[in-house]
Amino acid sequence: MLIEERHRQILDIVEERKSVTIQEIIDKLNISESTARRDLTVLDAHGQLIKVHGGATALGMNYYTKDDDVSYRQDLNREEKREIVEYAATLIRSNDFVYLDAGTTTEMLIDYITEKNAVFVTNGTVHAKKLAQNGCRTYILGGELKVATEAVVGAEAVAGLEKYNFTKGFFGTNGISLQKGFTTPDVSEAMVKRVAMKQCDDCYALADSSKFNHISSVTFADFEKAKIITTSIKNEEYKKCKNILEVNKR
Repeated sequence: MLIEERHRQILDIVEERKSVTIQEIIDKLNISESTARRDLTVLDAHGQLIKVHGGATALGMNYYTKDDDVSYRQDLNREEKREIVEYAATLIRSNDFVYLDAGTTTEMLIDYITEKNAVFVTNGTVHAKKLAQNGCRTYILGGELKVATEAVVGAEAVAGLEKYNFTKGFFGTNGISLQKGFTTPDVSEAMVKRVAMKQCDDCYALADSSKFNHISSVTFADFEKAKIITTSIKNEEYKKCKNILEVNKR
């Protein structure tokens, strides 16, 4: 196979799927790992795709490997977040046993919770304090404190989650991709999110429009695992997805 033809096939795969792994390229084109990596390096240098750890993404996809501090993220897309959490709060019913993930959008959700007969478990330190001050019965997971996201993570937090059976869970995410699912930059935080989702009957991801077609380092759930509450979908690919609920009031 000519190099130009191989490059075109790789670009076609990336364009169709938006992201691809090295192994997928190897299997699809029947080439060696060194050839696949070399091709991605060339295509990235020519500005035709974005080479990332373990594969590549299409142009227009954003890739993140670290969390921004809470103080920075709190002011991003506040109006979108408000519309999302106003709706999400109406889903909480009397006697629900709710998991509330750490994150700026899930923290804002607390301001709109009116149901006082639900019980909450969270790994967010600020979340726990706000819930308790709001008159909600609240439990916080034990474990290691991650300063950037004010989240409790690690093996102890995961072990604590495994004893619970939640009726609902509300989650934040750094990125959403049809191929890569829900992603976050930190392995420890991803593990907590993954286990928490497994313990929930219904999972809701609270995500403003900026989260779509973004990929972070670690996938914590497949795309179909959670119902996504957002404002409005701009990408036609996502408009066909049955697990996305748009709550834009404008």
